[in-house]
Amino acid sequence: MADRADRPQAYILDAVRTPVGKRGGALSEVHSADLAAHVLNAAVTRTGVDPERVDDVILGCTDTIGPQAGNIARTAWLAAGLPDQVPGVTVDRQCGSSQQAVHFAAQAVLSGTVDCVVAGGVQNMSAVPISAAMLAGREFGFDDPFSGSEGWRKRYGDEEVSQFRSADMIAEHWDLSREAMERFAYTSHQRALAAIDEGRFDAETVPFGGLTHDEGPRRGTTPEKMAALQPLSPDSRITAAVASQISDGASAAVLASESFVAEHGLTPKARVHHLSVRAADPVWMLTGPIPATAHALRRTGLSVDDIDLFEVNEAFASVVLAWLEETGADPERVNVNGGGIALGHPIGATGTKLLATMLHELERRDGRYALQTMCEGGGTANVTLLERL
Repeated sequence: MADRADRPQAYILDAVRTPVGKRGGALSEVHSADLAAHVLNAAVTRTGVDPERVDDVILGCTDTIGPQAGNIARTAWLAAGLPDQVPGVTVDRQCGSSQQAVHFAAQAVLSGTVDCVVAGGVQNMSAVPISAAMLAGREFGFDDPFSGSEGWRKRYGDEEVSQFRSADMIAEHWDLSREAMERFAYTSHQRALAAIDEGRFDAETVPFGGLTHDEGPRRGTTPEKMAALQPLSPDSRITAAVASQISDGASAAVLASESFVAEHGLTPKARVHHLSVRAADPVWMLTGPIPATAHALRRTGLSVDDIDLFEVNEAFASVVLAWLEETGADPERVNVNGGGIALGHPIGATGTKLLATMLHELERRDGRYALQTMCEGGGTANVTLLERL
């Protein structure tokens, strides 16, 4: 999507999120519909948009079983007490689900078929464990999504498809030592704690009950404690210290057209400068952000030096360190307030969560461009590039 002044615009009015709850923490017993309803109400209220004028609600969510089944986007909007004539749809692009929800919302606005869309995501990983949907078919005779597919087996054989294996493969391929990954993880915690203590997340978070701050960052963590953890296997460089945390949370953003903004006298925070998604080998899986970032910069004519802020999801330290090595981006502009290793990764909600953080930090720094990308199951990776107004 080349940047042209004469093309339609998709504006982001605001983006909000709950504080992220740790596994078994303050949000663990909250129904996913109520969790998402909380940010949907907050997003609509903060932007001043008449909920009757919302054209669609698009939420990301994975493992859509139990409380997350039955089109959680629609359920959450109704649970929020919002107008029942507004539809909703749920998106699953694995870890990138809510970032893709934002992309679908922006594309709908850019097409001229809608004027205002609420996009976001939700995930209660305490209530519905990660990969629950992939394992739910066992009672019907399906061990996983791949076994039994002749086409898949012909192409990829019986290779293990696992994010943990991918994280290890990346560490080995880019020769990333365990010590280097632990240094990165420790920095993530230090940055996250500084952001919390300085109130940098206050503008983007909407407290839920008594939870006012992210539960994930560990104040007592040290490099020595990280070094004492056992790896996934004797030959692995990956430990829990260098992986994202299992978490609960929800996030939402409101996108609108130029005419909608003008008609209602609204003040957007940013415009969508570029959006795209690319893919890499599904067994390597987590390398997608590297070609996706290169593609986005090539399409926009920008370089890494033009970008004021980056959010690269910390699924694992190896993912971001490999991305840094390949892109040459300045580490001091990447995940400046910490990332998923410290703050958590509520899979379906993380995309819009990162967007909220990036949007408000860009404003705080008086920057112009910010780029978000994240690795996703299946080897895909979204890129969203914002320009602050």
